[in-house]
Amino acid sequence: MLAPVIHILPLTKIRRERLLPIPGKVLVRRGQKVAANDVIAEAKLHPEHLLLNIARGLGLSEDQSDQHLQCKAGMQISHGDVLAGPVGMAKRVVRAPKNGRVLVAGGGQVLLELETSPYELKAAIPVTVENLVEERGAIIEAIGALIQGVWGNGRSDFGVMNMQLNSPDDVLTPDRLDVSLRGSIILGGYCENSEVLKTAAGLPLRGLILSSMNAQLLPLAERLHIPVVLLEGFGHRRMNSAAYKLLTTNERREVAINAQAWEPARGTRPEIIIPLPATVEPNALQETVTFNAGMQVRLIRAPYEGSLGSIVEVRSGVTTLPSGVTALAAEIQLENGEKMELPLANLEIVA
Repeated sequence: MLAPVIHILPLTKIRRERLLPIPGKVLVRRGQKVAANDVIAEAKLHPEHLLLNIARGLGLSEDQSDQHLQCKAGMQISHGDVLAGPVGMAKRVVRAPKNGRVLVAGGGQVLLELETSPYELKAAIPVTVENLVEERGAIIEAIGALIQGVWGNGRSDFGVMNMQLNSPDDVLTPDRLDVSLRGSIILGGYCENSEVLKTAAGLPLRGLILSSMNAQLLPLAERLHIPVVLLEGFGHRRMNSAAYKLLTTNERREVAINAQAWEPARGTRPEIIIPLPATVEPNALQETVTFNAGMQVRLIRAPYEGSLGSIVEVRSGVTTLPSGVTALAAEIQLENGEKMELPLANLEIVA
């Protein structure tokens, strides 16, 4: 049986696609080294349109105004260009209010598509451009630590990580966030108070890495303009020991936080990447593996959700469990030494 994999790795090679949602212009070249805030591609996501009433502007009928048009569909225009006129003793004209392009001209009207600031796709982490995707972006590669979570609000950013928790089951309170943390990414525990999220956005921070969060805060977290990643999910859940150790030993390092959605079909998870210098070439990531004895696993169902353990033995065939459920199963030993039989469907590999 193939096992879902969650990555919590101190050093690995990370390859990611950074793609525009629509075709645009790629600004980097293959082999180029880029910083986290460098723009690798751009596109016009939301063009602004403006309908001008030429007939009213010239004081003429629709048919008369069409005879004085100085533009046609497809023409590129600049701010101040004459679109129609001059007319009459006063030499009335209608000018372009901004740079753009004429989409439609006639019937006493002109429809313009105005130039707007393009959407900029940033690298998000210091990387090397491994390959290009025509008109869409690039495949980038970095070496560093990787910690994946289970929920994110769709934002991303890069900054120095400050630790605001003392234990894996600590609670992040509003009084721990002050102006000295402005512009940093905060590593916290459980968030149960909406004031934590409001304070984080108001400072503002660059992001929040939390062990877990009160489910009632979900709508607020989704609206925040800063990234929020949950490593364990909703409800008061302690941070797993592997992620806690790796993150707390990298305090004050620059980290990239990508709070993308967890989509098993696409193989994406919210994740934190800590760029690190590497003196040896790390192995590439394995996205799918099979369950085997000795592997470290993370339990993904209550009452042990988020706990880490190791596989003692993968049972052959199907097993009838104490609950009466018949399933493919394995014997697991938790970090505290407790042993139990669990369905393989309740496990994911930590690799």
